[in-house]
Amino acid sequence: MERKVRVRFAPSPTGPLHIGGVRTALYNYLFARRHGGEMILRIEDTDSNRFVPGAEDYINEAFKWLGIKFDEGVREGGKYGPYRQSERRDIYRKYVNQLIESGRAYIAFDTPEELEAKRVEIANFQYDARTRSSMRNSLTLSEEEVKSLIDGGEKYVVRFLVEPDRDVVVNDLIRGEVTINSSILDDKVLYKSADDLPTYHLANIVDDHLMEVTHVIRGEEWLPSAPLHVLLYEAFGWADTMPQFVHLPLLLKPDGKGKLSKRDGDRLGFPVFPLQWTDPKTGDISSGYRESGYLPEAVINFLALLGWNPGTDEEILSLDDLISKFSFEHCSKSGAKFDFEKGKWFNHKYLQEMNDEQLSELYMPILAEHGHGDADAATVAKIVGMVKSRINFVKDLWEQSKFFFEAPTTYAEKDVRKRWKEGMATTMAELIEVLRGIDDFSSAAAEPIVLGWIAERGYHLGNVMNAFRLTVVGECKGPHMFDITEVLGREETIRRIQAGIDNIKPAE
Repeated sequence: MERKVRVRFAPSPTGPLHIGGVRTALYNYLFARRHGGEMILRIEDTDSNRFVPGAEDYINEAFKWLGIKFDEGVREGGKYGPYRQSERRDIYRKYVNQLIESGRAYIAFDTPEELEAKRVEIANFQYDARTRSSMRNSLTLSEEEVKSLIDGGEKYVVRFLVEPDRDVVVNDLIRGEVTINSSILDDKVLYKSADDLPTYHLANIVDDHLMEVTHVIRGEEWLPSAPLHVLLYEAFGWADTMPQFVHLPLLLKPDGKGKLSKRDGDRLGFPVFPLQWTDPKTGDISSGYRESGYLPEAVINFLALLGWNPGTDEEILSLDDLISKFSFEHCSKSGAKFDFEKGKWFNHKYLQEMNDEQLSELYMPILAEHGHGDADAATVAKIVGMVKSRINFVKDLWEQSKFFFEAPTTYAEKDVRKRWKEGMATTMAELIEVLRGIDDFSSAAAEPIVLGWIAERGYHLGNVMNAFRLTVVGECKGPHMFDITEVLGREETIRRIQAGIDNIKPAE
């Protein structure tokens, strides 16, 4: 009988969630939803030395913002809990003992100093079939010596006994069949008595089995550990329920070679974390996609296409679209360059699709920061509709529309030099009289009247209209001129033209 798809995302609370981890979680989510399966959030906090306060809450908040929902986990609960590994000590201890009793693992008492001495003595030293017989462990010590050391409080670890010269096959949905000889593997530490906790290798195998995980979808960097995990499944007698492995391509630097890092983001000016993060030790602040003005839907769409494609040229895909199209057949084996400019493009596209009322709601807090929190909502929505084609982020709206809320006090020098010719003040004074005579100040009604006056007087259309824009906006930019004046109204438009006449001086 085919098992129900169950996947897990298992971050460590050692700091902020990297955007590469977000993509791994996203692919887990898309695969589970595509196949009517379930997704687990499991917290890997077995490395107590690296635990960072606040990191777990950050992880939960990030996925809440992104819209990635878990079926089971530290907050959702579920019948396979607890979902925090530090709360599963008793479970792991049972399986550690099972491996020892079956001869598939052994106890080692080597101190850090002894291990370091071996590294100095033996080039490329690793704890394996060639070296374990010269170390202090339960394979070289008598039962009485082992018991005496443990009873005396000696710290120890439990290591997995890897049999040498055996080909271990890892079946991967992206990479196919990967064969690695066991002789290159070391006897990994599975458990440490110092904190009575397992390491990543044991905890994950036990949890994936007990939680009935069917697919382990993780980053390419974990591929070297896959053969050990295959051996552990066999050692426990769980080979028949071994999950299907999927190792995703790395996210690479936008330029040069290597894996994407926080330093790349700092250097090139883009976030590598979903949310802003404040380091609890140093107080250093790292930018986040949410605080930088990205929409969660845009981030999801952008990340989904880094290493996967739908098999078509489509780029704008909703979460439902992604779920319906997702499969590992269209995943790349090679790394994906992190094109942060493309991320901005996605955000731009999603902002254009947002209706003006929704976007104006996001803009209101920014207006409030500039002292315009009492702006009329309908007017703001109208303004947003005029300028949103020019923005990548909500925060860009202020630069593109501030002249609607604040009359210019200075005028762009390059536009003054080009557009404010001798005699233009007189022309603008004539324009004021024309505008005073217009009863219907809507764009559709005012435009033909003003253009008719320009033509009748024989004025140069571009010169007059650009000078008009300069007085009202402060520079020669912005949406259609008569759409601007319709929002400002007759009196404010005339007031600004008069201020321009009074303050703009022709360039020398």
